[in-house]
Amino acid sequence: MQPYFYSFQEFLAMGKHGMYVWSTWGLTLIVVLGFVLYSVHQRRQLVKDLKIQHTRQQQRKQAQRRP
Repeated sequence: MQPYFYSFQEFLAMGKHGMYVWSTWGLTLIVVLGFVLYSVHQRRQLVKDLKIQHTRQQQRKQAQRRP
């Protein structure tokens, strides 16, 4: 069995398709990272909103108990 690439430089060049291959990998990584960061942001915002909603509901219950 022979290796497809004999050096690291050949590996990076990918048979003269390196620019396309590595830019595609880079774009994919950026998109996936963007989705992860967006999801984390959305989760934090949802938890914050739920805490506010819970606090308001508790305040309404206490206000209704008072005559």
